[in-house]
Amino acid sequence: MTTAPASRTGTRLGVLTRRAGDTGLLAALPAPIGALAWVRNGSGLVGWGEAARFEISGPDRFALADRWWAEFTASLDVVDEVGVPGSGPVAFVSLAFGDEDRSVLIVPEVIVGRRGNHSWVTTIGTDPELPVTAVRRPTGVRYLDGRLPVPAYREAVRTAVDRMRAGEAAKVVLAHDLLAVADEDIDQRHLLSVLARRYPDCWAYAVDGLIGATPELLLRRTGQVVDSRVLAGTTWPRDGLSDAELASALLTSEKDLDEHRYAVRSLADALRPYCSSLSVDGPAVLHLPNVSHLSSDVVGTLRDSPSLLGLGAAVHPTAAVGGTPRAAALAMIADLERMDRGRYAGPVGWIDGSGDGELGIALRCADVEGRTARLFAGCGLVASSDPDTEVREAHAKMRPLREALS
Repeated sequence: MTTAPASRTGTRLGVLTRRAGDTGLLAALPAPIGALAWVRNGSGLVGWGEAARFEISGPDRFALADRWWAEFTASLDVVDEVGVPGSGPVAFVSLAFGDEDRSVLIVPEVIVGRRGNHSWVTTIGTDPELPVTAVRRPTGVRYLDGRLPVPAYREAVRTAVDRMRAGEAAKVVLAHDLLAVADEDIDQRHLLSVLARRYPDCWAYAVDGLIGATPELLLRRTGQVVDSRVLAGTTWPRDGLSDAELASALLTSEKDLDEHRYAVRSLADALRPYCSSLSVDGPAVLHLPNVSHLSSDVVGTLRDSPSLLGLGAAVHPTAAVGGTPRAAALAMIADLERMDRGRYAGPVGWIDGSGDGELGIALRCADVEGRTARLFAGCGLVASSDPDTEVREAHAKMRPLREALS
């Protein structure tokens, strides 16, 4: 466990949130390299600087992160002139998919926010004077095999299908990776701005080198309301089919509907004990530039006031990124992927001092370090899945990051 709060030992940090003018497209704000972000349709949060950091791994990472955040916010002197979710102190969150990998919470020194008609700037401690340089497009990008290249991924899918047909699991989600290496260090701000512009209906995010645009909202807590957007079942543009034809095929595909039902059921069953009421609306078809998904919305009214991270611990990993039954699927993932997912497919987003926040599932992403970006893509498999089709689907899901790197 690593914790680095505030470098101002023995003093209470001051937090000041003030209203601001129109912040425009948040992902295009001039910001230092390494900025933090959670943006959708021009609204959300962008932060920079580092007032505090908390790193953790292990099976108790959600609970330990939740406790650290509660203790940290209790030590702050807060003046919030806006009073909406995301104003006041905020931590950007990126939690690992599995127990062994690193999870991180980062509290920026400056946060720019936009929500509806509200725009604001929050400073935590002092407003840092960090150098802002011109955003650079990556150059000389070349691709190399990751830890699970395409031929091995195809074989892993084939083996998983055989094992599901033998009754070992009903659904399993397998992923593979791809390395992109540029001539110089990759500017994360360029990737973020491209993703936010080309995929406005997704949540574009940047947390400690993990950059992506996820279409899937794991959990959002706003007071006593919790909601989620569950995606499972995918198609992509091909064979000259129109969006309407693709949507019709998706809505009548038993393979995709089965995959979707498992994902919705796992999320709803995990949330239900915390809710006095819970509803599911769907499936419908969500069209994105690279793929289309079956999508359902789950909305609940909380019984008490469970924390966002506490709820995250209850639902992660859903069948959308793990499988069904959970234990059997996770064992198959460990056996067949033979790679660390890191923070891919883990919860990513933000939490504020009131306990409100949003956690997406870290999909359509790359883990960027220096000149190298490690891209991830995964597919939900059932007993009727075809390995070649799943390879093509994973390729379509890598398109957003490959576009951003070009």
